[in-house]
Amino acid sequence: MDPVTRRRTPAAGGDVALVGTYAPAGDPGIVAVATDGDRLAGIGELAGIENPSFVLPHSDGTYAYAVSEIEDGVVHALRVDRDGGAVVLTDLGGRASGGDHPCHLAIDASGRWLAAANYGTGTVALFPIRGDGTLDAATAVVRHEGSGPRHDRQEGPHAHSSAFTPGGRHLLVADLGIDRVVVYRVDCGSLNRIGELGSASGAGPRHLAFHPDGRHVFVVNELDSTLTACRWEAGSLRHLQTTSTLPAETPGNLAAEVRIAAGGSRVLVSNRGADSIAVFGFDEGAGLEPIASHPCGGSWPRSFALTPDDRRVLVAAQLSDRILLLPALGETADPGVPLAVLGLSQPSSVAFV
Repeated sequence: MDPVTRRRTPAAGGDVALVGTYAPAGDPGIVAVATDGDRLAGIGELAGIENPSFVLPHSDGTYAYAVSEIEDGVVHALRVDRDGGAVVLTDLGGRASGGDHPCHLAIDASGRWLAAANYGTGTVALFPIRGDGTLDAATAVVRHEGSGPRHDRQEGPHAHSSAFTPGGRHLLVADLGIDRVVVYRVDCGSLNRIGELGSASGAGPRHLAFHPDGRHVFVVNELDSTLTACRWEAGSLRHLQTTSTLPAETPGNLAAEVRIAAGGSRVLVSNRGADSIAVFGFDEGAGLEPIASHPCGGSWPRSFALTPDDRRVLVAAQLSDRILLLPALGETADPGVPLAVLGLSQPSSVAFV
């Protein structure tokens, strides 16, 4: 399979997002999508990577990184080139992810380090990013130990995501299997565990997001559909508040993604099962306050991202096999009617370049 593929769409413009999917290696698994006003268009694609379920653009817009969520996982470096109205994606090669089934990537503020969370083995790996965008071999791989009360999902550690602190000196890792957010100090390519914050038993921490102030962290807990606000200070996390992501009980719901909007005054969470996006207000004094719960217009919103101007929301509805463009989420529930829809098999992550 040619590692460079492209698709042209006339007059495509606006913001560009990269979408990861669960696709066999022979199919286009990474797709570049343009949002132009209230339109969606596929403007590039890349085949050759099995299950590229999580894709993360580098802040320079020239490179991106994708997991291959398989046993003996791989992290791939990609080059992202604009060619008129198209995006050309080139696979620059991969590195062993340091475990099985990598599912999440994070890049530090300097753009020189990439962290990979391996769900299957409960390991976290740290990679140097070269000047040409490619990756060196991992300089550190750490493995979590323990389990949780949910025997079907917490029989062992499952590192599900990580987030570098704003200064890049620490890495926070959400481990669904052991109900912990583990804190590491990043030092010359090493990861040194210096603390942790436990969640409620069986909560299953999944994804994290830092507030723009750098002092607050939000953790979405998959298994009990809750959102936790934490205080980050002096290398440690302190629990502030935990609240439900659902206005009413929804059996079988699994909370998924957390994003920060409106300069930090809004926190958004997607719910798989309820198929909604919950909106919370936040300020340091009042904490988290639920505002609305919006239908997302599709099934199983595994991931979503806000356009750079916060005026639109792009949702990866995995079980609907489509990407949805929604209007900005206001303070009252809207009908969840998408502005635009793009068909795509099993979309699982979305991030703007």
